[in-house]
Amino acid sequence: MPPPIAKPLIRCLLGAALLWTAVAQAGPLMVPDARDWSRLTPEQQALRQAEIRAQLRAASPAERKAFREQLRQQLESITPQERQALIDGARERWQAMTPQERQRLADERRDKVRQMTPGERRELLMQRREMLDRMSPAERRALREKLSAE
Repeated sequence: MPPPIAKPLIRCLLGAALLWTAVAQAGPLMVPDARDWSRLTPEQQALRQAEIRAQLRAASPAERKAFREQLRQQLESITPQERQALIDGARERWQAMTPQERQRLADERRDKVRQMTPGERRELLMQRREMLDRMSPAERRALREKLSAE
């Protein structure tokens, strides 16, 4: 006879599997609203970000591409002041991190780029070039200085 905890545990696991299946088949990935995102606490953002990453891992390449495009369009549609507030918040969170946390994030990003297909890497490079083309010379100079300082 199985232990008394076995039945509830099996039910819980089955429920989690059904929930995961429902989430994975829920349809297109939705980009969170930038204004709502900025109101979340760092802990809430981290939880939401983990959920989004899990959904992106399970998504098809076309769904991931659509998500990135939707995110880019949303960020381009917000006002410069709102964009600056998002940048400032990200900068504050980055500066509050320990060197070990920063290194961990850099390593994770490096691993993600290594796992990309050559086509995905080319697309990422094109996106970065487009971003630099939209920047003013002063913004590009500030970015170069920031990157060389780190």
